Amino acid sequence: MTTVGEALVLNLRARGVDTVFGIPGVHTIELYRGLAASGIRHVTPRHEQGAGFMADGYARATGKPGVAFVITGPGLTNMLTPMAQARADSIPMLVISGVNRRDTLGKGLGMLHELPDQLALARTVALRSETVETLAQLGPALDRAFAALNSGRPGPVHIEVPTDVMPLDCPHTSPAVPELASDLPDLAAAASLLAAAARPVILAGGGAKRMDTAMTQLAERLGAPVVQTTNARGLMHGHPLAVPASPSLAAVRRLIEGADLVLALGTELGPTDYDMYALGGLPDFPPMIRIDCCAEQLARHRAEHALEGRVETLLPALLAALPEGSPCAFGATRAAATRKAAFASLGELAASYPDLITMLEGLRDRLPGALIAGDSTQMIYAANLAYDHDRPGGWFNGSTGFGALGYAIPAAIGAAIGAPGAPVIALAGDGGAQFTQPELMVAVEERLPILFVIWNNSAFLEIGNAMRDVGIKVIGCDPVAPDFRHIAAACSMPHASAVPAPEAIAAALDGLLPLDGPALLEIDARQGGPA
Repeated sequence: MTTVGEALVLNLRARGVDTVFGIPGVHTIELYRGLAASGIRHVTPRHEQGAGFMADGYARATGKPGVAFVITGPGLTNMLTPMAQARADSIPMLVISGVNRRDTLGKGLGMLHELPDQLALARTVALRSETVETLAQLGPALDRAFAALNSGRPGPVHIEVPTDVMPLDCPHTSPAVPELASDLPDLAAAASLLAAAARPVILAGGGAKRMDTAMTQLAERLGAPVVQTTNARGLMHGHPLAVPASPSLAAVRRLIEGADLVLALGTELGPTDYDMYALGGLPDFPPMIRIDCCAEQLARHRAEHALEGRVETLLPALLAALPEGSPCAFGATRAAATRKAAFASLGELAASYPDLITMLEGLRDRLPGALIAGDSTQMIYAANLAYDHDRPGGWFNGSTGFGALGYAIPAAIGAAIGAPGAPVIALAGDGGAQFTQPELMVAVEERLPILFVIWNNSAFLEIGNAMRDVGIKVIGCDPVAPDFRHIAAACSMPHASAVPAPEAIAAALDGLLPLDGPALLEIDARQGGPA
C-alpha cells in the first residue's frame, strides 16, 4: 500500500512530470514522502512566488506543464500572482497545495494557515480548482487536471489535498491515458480564401510560437508578411516576410488595415499587444480567419472563419489544404517597408529606444539561441515594440498581459532547468529584481548557465514618467538600489558592470563568458546613456 501523498507523486511521474518547484512545509510534508524515490527533480525556491514563476519559465521552455507544491494558506496566496500571469499568457501550470483537515474547513477555528475558503480563492485565477477529499477522488481529479492542461486554452490548474487525507493508505493505480480529439474542422473554405487573397497578412500569437517551420512554409506559400506579438517573437528570425514588431505601432497597424485578408493564429487580439497606446480599439481588421484552441476566445472578435483547434495541429493541415497558386508578389516588399518604418518610429516614441535595441542585439549575438526572460524594464519595453529574436519561443516577459513585476529572475531559472544546456538571459530592472532577488541563490545552487542582466537606474522610471506626463508630483518611484556587486559576491556569483553603451557591455561580457554557472551583469544607467 502507498499513501495518498505517495500515490499523487507516482501519478505525476507517470504523466511525464520530471520537475517540481516547491518549499516543504508542515502541511505538505506527506507529499514529499514518495518524492525522493520517484525520480522527480525537486527545486527549492526562496518564496512561493518564485516557485510559480519558475514553473512558468519551465513550461515556456518545454511546452509541458510546470508543477509547484505549496503549503496551505500563505503558500497558496503567494502563488496567486504567478497563477494569474500564467492565466493571462496561456501557460500550463499545475499547483498542488495542502489544505487543513476536512473537519475544520470553513469553520473559522483559527487553524494554522487557515483561509475562509481557499478553494474559492484559487478559483479566481485557476482554470479549475478542486479538493481531493477521499481516496477515490485522487485519480479522477488528476485526470481532469491534465485534461485541462493539455486541451483547450492552457493555464493554471489547482488541486488541494487536506492534511488528513495525504497520509491515508491508497492502492496504487495507473493513470488513465486521456483520449485526444483528432477531428479537424473543415479547412477548405479558409484555404480557398487564403489562396485568392492579393494582400494577405498573418498575425502570429503565443499559440504559434513553436511553429517556425510550418509558419515559414505558409508565409512563403502565400507571400504574406507575418506580424509577431510579444509571445511569438523568435519565429522566422531574419526572414524577409517576418515583421517582428508590435501591432500597436502605426506602421504595423497600416500593414494590417491594408490587407485584404488576415489570418490570426493563436492570438487573443488583446490590447497590450494591439492597442497598448489606448488609441480606442484594435486595428480596423479586414476579413479575418482565426485559429485558436479556445472557443470563448474565438467568439470575442468577428471572423469570416473561426476554426477551433491548436495551431500546431491546424496550421500544417491548412498548409496541406491550400490549392495550387502563386504567392503574392509584393509580400516581402510590404514586410520590409513595415519593418523599416516600425524600427524608425522607436526613436520618436522614446529617444533611448534605438540604443536599447542595439544593446539587446549585442547580448543576443554573444549568446545565440538564448532563452530570454524579461521583467517590466526599459530594454523589455523597447524590444516588445520591435526586436527580432533568434529562437522560436525564446522571448517572453511579464510586461504584457497580467504584467507582474519580479518575473524575470525566477522565470529564467525555470527555463534553464527546462532546457538544460541552452543559454538563458534574465533581463530585469533594479526595481523588479528586488521583488525576487533571493531566487538568485537557486541559480547558484543548481549551477545554471544564466546571465542575469540588471538595468540599474535606481528608479521605477516608466511610472515616474507617467506621473510627470499627467502633472502628478513623482512620489515612490526612486527606490534605493542595493549594491549589486555585493549581492553577486554574497551569492558567490561573477559580477561585471558597464555603462549603457554597446562597446562597454561587450567588454564586460568578455569577463563573464562563457558561462560556467550564473553570472550578473549590471548595466549602470545612472552613469549616462539611455535613461
